[in-house]
Amino acid sequence: MGARTKARRRAVDLLFEAEQRGANAGTLVAERVEAPVTEAPLNPYTVTLVEGVVAHWVDTDELLTTYSQGWTLERMPAVDRAILRLAAWEILHNDEVPDVVAISEAVALATELSTDESPKFVNGLLARIAEVKPTLA
Repeated sequence: MGARTKARRRAVDLLFEAEQRGANAGTLVAERVEAPVTEAPLNPYTVTLVEGVVAHWVDTDELLTTYSQGWTLERMPAVDRAILRLAAWEILHNDEVPDVVAISEAVALATELSTDESPKFVNGLLARIAEVKPTLA
């Protein structure tokens, strides 16, 4: 597993944990940088991902709500929300990661961590966001 793949997985874990605890994900990642709870410190890309998601939280949630036909954010599994927020940030705000890579990584995470229906849903929603990306600038 590549370093960025591991960083994405850890970022999803942190976003999920923050939501479950009712905590701010930015505060949680800052705490984990300052006082790690594992032997290995957080990968800098994990920090970048979480901070990026937090910085664009409202806009990202609006996009996900707009393009997730028939699904409210509240109806989605919490892990899917974390995966979608992270991948949407990569698609919209990280030019270093090709859109297809962000989508593929998100689908892999959904396959590993979520329901049987999640990979197809995540793929379709993120593909639509990538498709409309040029109109969002």
